[in-house]
Amino acid sequence: MSVLHVALIQSTIYWEDAAQNRIMYEEKIKSIQEAQLIILPETFNTGFSMQAKKTAETMDGDTVTWMQRIASEKNVILCGSMFIREDEHIYNRLLWVLPSKQIGYYNKRHLFSLAKENISYTAGEQRVIAQVNGFKINLQVCYDLRFPVWSRQQSEDEYDVLLYVANWPEPRIEAWKTLLRARAIENQCYVLGVNRVGTDGMGIHYKGASSIIDPMGHVITCKDQGEEEILIQTLDKKRISETRTTFPFLKDKDSFTIL
Repeated sequence: MSVLHVALIQSTIYWEDAAQNRIMYEEKIKSIQEAQLIILPETFNTGFSMQAKKTAETMDGDTVTWMQRIASEKNVILCGSMFIREDEHIYNRLLWVLPSKQIGYYNKRHLFSLAKENISYTAGEQRVIAQVNGFKINLQVCYDLRFPVWSRQQSEDEYDVLLYVANWPEPRIEAWKTLLRARAIENQCYVLGVNRVGTDGMGIHYKGASSIIDPMGHVITCKDQGEEEILIQTLDKKRISETRTTFPFLKDKDSFTIL
């Protein structure tokens, strides 16, 4: 069975300062000794700003180019979301950057209307499942976590890992932790949740609680003390197959299709 070495970077974010954030993350990434997949938080280069025209970059801009260089030099897949301008739209886009510098991406489907994200940005329309080392990974962003239909397995083995990058504030951190476990239990998959820490430019505080959860809903690790951390873990596909074989609950699921 395959294994996958992952690293989740829980960090503060310099508000609307992409250059400073790139310097900070590069130093952290260089310290990671063994990983095939490195995951940064939502809007890792600017923070969760609603200043769309100020914060958005293009797919050939400085931050995407930086991600390609780091992925290539480190020989890893580098993943994280940022605001991307494309034609007349700006997306909260989760980038999946390969060592070859090829890029896959998922545009955040559920925009956080409480912060008026739906006014400044455009919602995505398609789910995206990436692949690495025999693992199929469903890419999701922050507020998507509250909508279980969007992440629900449509077949018994549609994917193996649910990945959430987030800027999820401290007052609702128990919801974050509870929903991450729920998504793991109902889909019998690993869940990786990467959240930030610190206080943003709007005065909103973040506690982290970046988590790795197994297909039974057991919390392998959760860093919720509000400190910068790098979570390192090896995911074992055998754990997924054993869970689904011993408890074949997905065979009894309702049939549906996400259009």
